[in-house]
Amino acid sequence: MRKLANAELERKNVAEFKEAEKTPIIIVLDDIRSLHNIGSVFRTSDAFLIEKIYLCGITAIPPNKEIHKTALGATETVTWEYAEDVLDVIAKLKEEKTKVYAIEQTEKAIMLNDFAVTTNEKYALIFGNEVKGVSQKAINLSDGVIEIPQLGSKHSLNISVSAGIVIWDLFQKTQ
Repeated sequence: MRKLANAELERKNVAEFKEAEKTPIIIVLDDIRSLHNIGSVFRTSDAFLIEKIYLCGITAIPPNKEIHKTALGATETVTWEYAEDVLDVIAKLKEEKTKVYAIEQTEKAIMLNDFAVTTNEKYALIFGNEVKGVSQKAINLSDGVIEIPQLGSKHSLNISVSAGIVIWDLFQKTQ
């Protein structure tokens, strides 16, 4: 078995990415402190042709050298927009008939492995602050909450890891 060279991977260039049909998923990052987490979510979003990323609150925006370290150019491919208030973004998405789900641990959360996607539905996933998580106000406005099942002694995952798990799961369910 031979490892493939980057030139053999047939990756899209920026123009091809912009023209490609997108996965019907929007990512909302609210009050993310770590520039590396932001960059990592951009890179994952590029990998799965995510439609858009909203950067809210204190979440830093490109261009930023520290975001670029982990995004590796994905800030040039993935469409993004800054909004000061995540609640305004949620209201806008719901007006556009997008189903909005917070990724958090709550009463009555749907476990990710039990979450079923609906054909022809667009989803927005809210990821919150590394310490405080998704705000209760954002949870209250959401259509529901998705929780990643965890079996160990820790009660949380890094936000970029959580995003990767949830994006992959919904991506493969929409295919």
